[in-house]
Amino acid sequence: VALTGAGVSTESGIPDFRSPTGMWAEFDPLEYATMGAFRRDPAKVWRFYAPRFSMLTDAEPNAAHAALAELERRGLLRAVVTQNIDLLHERAGSRDFVEVHGSIRSSTCPGCGAGYPLAEVLPLIEAGGGAPSCPSCGGILKPDVVFFDELLPPEAIDRAYELASEARLMLVVGSSLEVWPVAELPLVTLRAGGKVAVVNRGPTAVDDRAHVKLDGSAGEVLQAAVASLEADDDRSR
Repeated sequence: VALTGAGVSTESGIPDFRSPTGMWAEFDPLEYATMGAFRRDPAKVWRFYAPRFSMLTDAEPNAAHAALAELERRGLLRAVVTQNIDLLHERAGSRDFVEVHGSIRSSTCPGCGAGYPLAEVLPLIEAGGGAPSCPSCGGILKPDVVFFDELLPPEAIDRAYELASEARLMLVVGSSLEVWPVAELPLVTLRAGGKVAVVNRGPTAVDDRAHVKLDGSAGEVLQAAVASLEADDDRSR
C-alpha cells in the first residue's frame, strides 16, 4: 500500500501547502480553508480556490504517479492512499485509490445538497466571477475537499486504516507525516507486523522505524524501482 502526500504533486508543478515556502506561509488557512471562513464569506474562499482549480486541472501526472500505477498493474501494489486532491493518481492509471482529504472531482451545494462534477463546476466558476453558484438554488458551491475544521470522509479513512493494517509494506511517498490521523497509518502497519519504506525529501516521523528511507525525488526513485523490475523481467526471459 502506498501513502502519498504533497511531495508527489509538487513534481507536477503543484505548490505544496505546509512547507516553510508553501501556500500557508503566505495565506492564513483559517481565512481560506475552514468551514467557518466559507460560511462567513464563500466568495472570498473561492477567490483563493478558483485559480488553483485551473492550475490543478492543467497539471499532468509525473513519473511518480506513473510508477505507482505500474506497480498496481503488476500486482505489487494493492492501493494508493493519498492526501492529495488533484486527481493525478487516477489520471495516471491507478485504479484503486483512497482520497482521504477529498478531491476537486466534485463540488456540493451546502443549501440544497446538489452535487456537480468538475467538468460542470469549471464553467460555473467562470460564470460566477470565481464563485460558482448552484444552478438549482443559487447558493455558492463548496468544493468537496476537506477543510481544516471538517472530519475526514468516514468511508475513506476507514478503508485507509483497513489497508494499513493488512499491508506487508507501507510505502510512504512525498509526505512528512505531520497531518493526523493520516500520519498514524504507517504506525498501524508497523503494529500489525508490516514494514514501512519512505521516499521523501526531508525527515518524517517514522524514519527511525523505516526498513528503508530514501531522501530524494519521488519520481526518480520510483521510476528507478520500476526500471529495476523491468530489467529483472528481461533477464528472466
